[in-house]
Amino acid sequence: MPTNDDKDKFLYPRSSYHGEFKPENLVFNANLQEFAQKVSFLCNLETAGKIKPGEAYRQIKDLWKQLKNSKKTLGIDDDSLDSNTDGSSDNE
Repeated sequence: MPTNDDKDKFLYPRSSYHGEFKPENLVFNANLQEFAQKVSFLCNLETAGKIKPGEAYRQIKDLWKQLKNSKKTLGIDDDSLDSNTDGSSDNE
């Protein structure tokens, strides 16, 4: 019989972080993965007709605001998010 740990790993998978090692980057990455997982759940609930499209949109919008707030609170600037590992920018 699966344990709670197995269930959590299945429901809330985490990928290893391979970016620049800074505590704030690790925290933001965890927040980003949680955001993506919750958005996926909401999309699936809406697709299955369990929640209305407007409710799914509202919840996703709230999650987005939380993610933006975590980025601001952690002091992560747009430059550090847009940079590639070789120092170049995607905007070039």
